[in-house]
Amino acid sequence: MKKPTFFLLAAILFLGSCGMLQSIMKSTFPYTADLAIPASSKVGEPHTAISIANSFDQDFTKDGNNANRISEVRIISAKLQSKDPSDYNIGNIEALRIYMSKTDGSDEVLVAVRKDITPNVGNSIVLDIDNSHFLDELVRQPSVRVRMVYLLRKASDVDISLKVSLGIGAEPRQR
Repeated sequence: MKKPTFFLLAAILFLGSCGMLQSIMKSTFPYTADLAIPASSKVGEPHTAISIANSFDQDFTKDGNNANRISEVRIISAKLQSKDPSDYNIGNIEALRIYMSKTDGSDEVLVAVRKDITPNVGNSIVLDIDNSHFLDELVRQPSVRVRMVYLLRKASDVDISLKVSLGIGAEPRQR
């Protein structure tokens, strides 16, 4: 093995165990989940959509967990967009709340809301975040559960698939 390759490999291994790198990784890749709204959903009644979410950076760890050296994890952004059909108007949803929890539903916390969604908002919307909770324990899980509670303004003839992206911010954990 050439010396530059050896030093590069050693640097990657060292930085991979560093809290700073883990906080950068967690803050770079959002948690994403696909949520379904069935065509049978009624207008004016609260409904729930549940999905498992994970973050792209979790694919590079053997147990799906690379967050053992970070702390003070909070939601910093939340976005909802149409996936199928891609031109679905999210304005057909009147209001919604997004929760994160462990995959069994325990330790659930509110992370984003949107009240009074404009009727013609289009196929993408930024949600109002709730960053009053630390999510340290949740991001140490191999995956998390995302639950959306929503109220429809207008029904659809087809099943709708939406993608939620939850960006987080983290700090290196102090020892």
